[in-house]
Amino acid sequence: MAKSNSLLPLKMLLFSFHASNTIIISFLPLYLKHKGLNGTEIGWVLAVGPLASIFAQPFWGYMSDKYKTVKRILLICIIGLLIGSVLFFQMNGLIAIILMGAVFYFFTTPIGALGDSLAQRRADDLSVSFGSIRTWGSIGFATSSLIVGEILSSIGIQYMIWPYVFFGIVALLVVFRLTDVNVESEPIQLKDVSQIITNKPFVIFLAIIMFITISHRANDSYIGLYIAQLGGSEGLIGLAWFVGVASEALVFALAAKWFRKYHTLIFIIFAGVLYSIRWFIFAMIEDPIYIVALQFLHGITFGVFYLSAFQYITRLIPKLLQSTGHLVFFAVFFGVSGIVGSLVGGSLIDSYGGDLLYAVMGCFAMTGTILLTLYHLLPYGKALKRGQQ
Repeated sequence: MAKSNSLLPLKMLLFSFHASNTIIISFLPLYLKHKGLNGTEIGWVLAVGPLASIFAQPFWGYMSDKYKTVKRILLICIIGLLIGSVLFFQMNGLIAIILMGAVFYFFTTPIGALGDSLAQRRADDLSVSFGSIRTWGSIGFATSSLIVGEILSSIGIQYMIWPYVFFGIVALLVVFRLTDVNVESEPIQLKDVSQIITNKPFVIFLAIIMFITISHRANDSYIGLYIAQLGGSEGLIGLAWFVGVASEALVFALAAKWFRKYHTLIFIIFAGVLYSIRWFIFAMIEDPIYIVALQFLHGITFGVFYLSAFQYITRLIPKLLQSTGHLVFFAVFFGVSGIVGSLVGGSLIDSYGGDLLYAVMGCFAMTGTILLTLYHLLPYGKALKRGQQ
């Protein structure tokens, strides 16, 4: 019972942060369209978040490892989230939106990574499944996407700041109750970070998965616009996210039962194959209801891929540099990939429509899956089999 109680604030933090994050991911493109931006301009704004995260993720990860605290860094970032979001939603011109968006995302993007890094450490300390903790983030995402989608259908997309700030305040309140990390070592120095940069299996793995993560991030940015393009409403977009993230929560919750059966890379390759199939099917759909029906694949693709990749890179990183390594992984997954996905995706959906965008995404995911298979068969992938079962 004490174990469960000590994890409750962390689960509530993941729930509330991801509940707020779904509002940005699911509805910001529609909000920007309401502001008068076209697809290409929306792509520029959406690319600001990933660009900011490339700098923010390693910076806050390094600060966390240097001062041996995740809790205090989370507190700073959530305060920044609340102040930054209020200012961001006041902006109207494209340049003003982009500049304020950079400040907003600098504080917002590391929160998910820091929360997951803390969850991974707490799971190891208490000998519980990381997925059983992380699933609360997915539950928050799913709950928010369904409820907020219906609310915004009724009151209008222009009021999306209110539910966002509400969940942000909840996250701020629960962060004070978190149990912080306990690292018995000397504070890291900047030169220690070279252990990550020179870790060849880690760098090669991140480079390869970008083919898959670019397609994932493009879908995050444009599935709402694609559904709207096919004639769907905000409520249908919210339902699509609910179905997807509900299945993701189920995958995370049951991770302890399926995750250890095969080498971690086998699960990552399996998810890559499903990503490819999923995008090619989406490219052929003409009725948005079928997008919703197939959203259960989100849980199997992202849920399996993310959990497996996160566990895989955790084993590659020295324990002293866990936060830094985790946030470098996030910088690639949600940063670099997000920039490419947002800019290329915005241009494609603007010029050629969502069907071609998803066909290109299918090709990207298929390329990444082939390269991952080669990585698994070659020495770098095999080198970890002894310690990564």
